[in-house]
Amino acid sequence: MKETRPAVTTAKSEELNRRARGLFPGGVNSPVRAFQAVGGVPRQIVAAHGAFLVDADGQELLDYVLGWGPLLLGHAHPAVTAAIERQARLGTLYGASTPLEGDLAERVRRFYPAAERLRFVSTGTEATMTALRVARAATKRALYVKLEGCYHGHADPFLIKAGSGAATLGLPDSPGVPASALADTRLASYNDLGSVRAHFEREDREIAAVIVEPVVGNYGVIPPSPDFLPGLRALCDRHGAVLIFDEVMCGFRAARGGAAERYGVRPDLVTLGKVIGGGLPVAAFGGRADLMALVAPEGPVYQAGTYSGNPLAMAAGDAALAQMESDPDFFRRVEARTTLLAAGLRAALDRHRVTGTVNAIGSMWTLFFGVTEVHGMEQVRRADRDRYARWFQGMLERGVYLPPSAFESAFLSSAHTETEIDRTLEAADEVLGGSL
Repeated sequence: MKETRPAVTTAKSEELNRRARGLFPGGVNSPVRAFQAVGGVPRQIVAAHGAFLVDADGQELLDYVLGWGPLLLGHAHPAVTAAIERQARLGTLYGASTPLEGDLAERVRRFYPAAERLRFVSTGTEATMTALRVARAATKRALYVKLEGCYHGHADPFLIKAGSGAATLGLPDSPGVPASALADTRLASYNDLGSVRAHFEREDREIAAVIVEPVVGNYGVIPPSPDFLPGLRALCDRHGAVLIFDEVMCGFRAARGGAAERYGVRPDLVTLGKVIGGGLPVAAFGGRADLMALVAPEGPVYQAGTYSGNPLAMAAGDAALAQMESDPDFFRRVEARTTLLAAGLRAALDRHRVTGTVNAIGSMWTLFFGVTEVHGMEQVRRADRDRYARWFQGMLERGVYLPPSAFESAFLSSAHTETEIDRTLEAADEVLGGSL
């Protein structure tokens, strides 16, 4: 006799969501949390440990969202929580420089040597908007090239053909962004070097920069074709433009040294975030020393932030990266488990004759339904959102928490062992063999 699965209780989450809808737009403080793309009851989370979340109804959920990427060590890692506790007793905000900033910066630079000098900020949006400002100041040019589907935060110039958040809500652009804010943006296609080259051929010495997620994570995981990143490097060199890698998501995820290490291409400027904060809000922009010398107070490019270099965040980030740095097998081990999970999901798709594909790089992965390969936006647009929503709900009913959007990367942490992977693949077999 087939075992009956216990009913999933969501009463407390529903109650909390009703309250939230009266307080926040859509009941959330970041759009994708509202579950609009997948339906059902958004879970209100009250605790987390290792690879698991605990919702308001007391249900434990195996987590592949991991705070949207930062938690490479898993939730509430003892070394990170201890560092936060120690620093909290010493004070949470000084408004002055601390030794912690230098400690974390030196550690980041060991992972990512192209970041010769850094400036810490609190969000990825701050990092990308300032990196572009530096590039424009350095080149004395206004135009820049953005790749469709790459998400660089919600600053006005970047909200044209943005990433998953806008696509999930059916808003490729955002009302409230004036046309003037986008006048200097030139849009090209990811993995289509010719579309980037065409802009340089038309406007040559007017283009200040090319900004790219070297591994796309904000439309699901899309790796670069072999010639794409080297081609961008060559175009920028030839035309005197600045190459900006937005590694807020794929930094420390694509590889130990991010996509720059994995693909052997060195950017002029880089933006980092998520993992470098150990779960607290930290981002950074950095790069060539001569470009960073343009940033105030050393140079004329203004950037400031009250919470930049916040001591709690610096302590958390340094503790997290210290754990990774001390374990020479860390990144290989997490990637191997991601590869194992991706292979198991591909096998399950084949076994149940469900059309789909799994893209995985480092510790990032995405299952796309309705397509057999994804290497650009054309395939992403053809992906089956409705089937993803059914997949999401089926996995959630079985205690596996995936991104509530067909256009987001999922992640693994070092807390995800083969036990968790086996549990995930068992759930996937049930869902793919039944409700889809």
